[in-house]
Amino acid sequence: MNIIITPEITSVAPSIKVIKIEADVTNAETSDHLWDELLNEGKRIRSLYQLPDINKRAGIAGTRAAYKALGKEPNRYRPSSEALCRRLVKGMELYRTLSVIDVINLISVRSGYSIGGFDADKISGETLHLGAGREGEEFNAIGRGLLNIAHLPIYRDDIGGIGTPTSDEERTKLSPYTTHLLMCVNIYAEELPIQETIDLSIDLLTRHCNSTNISINIIEP
Repeated sequence: MNIIITPEITSVAPSIKVIKIEADVTNAETSDHLWDELLNEGKRIRSLYQLPDINKRAGIAGTRAAYKALGKEPNRYRPSSEALCRRLVKGMELYRTLSVIDVINLISVRSGYSIGGFDADKISGETLHLGAGREGEEFNAIGRGLLNIAHLPIYRDDIGGIGTPTSDEERTKLSPYTTHLLMCVNIYAEELPIQETIDLSIDLLTRHCNSTNISINIIEP
């Protein structure tokens, strides 16, 4: 899968980087061991941050800055990493789902980066374009229904939008039947170093999702 970052994004986020991870996976129910790791990460986040501090984390602040530059209000359409961390700091547990999804959540909370997780077999075409959402563009967000994606960063395949830092689309969402993962770690400002993020991703995917054939590329403008 190729990823092209369009001038719409580079004009507002010239230092953006995307870690593209592809892997064969088993997306079973989240194990107790993975869930314990996620709970422990929640405790760590609560020990480090108060609620007003969450949006000042470098990875989150960089994503919010891109939203504002594109014309989107980040307090109404929070990046997923920010939403996850806010839940944890408020003392609310995350939803326990499937192993790949909870691995992505764990990486996102630890790194501060919003991450797109897609069933690669549901993507149309061989290239994703990272651009900006348009007025009236239909996007059926996972668990949220129709989402106004105008002025949000968005990955598009040959059919249409599949993911924003706020939410991914129903059409390409991960399911228990997913065997081929495409994961896009969106770095609008660096927080967790890139190599540490890669090492963490490989470790968690291998231990919890039986991942094999892991391929990693760093996409830059």
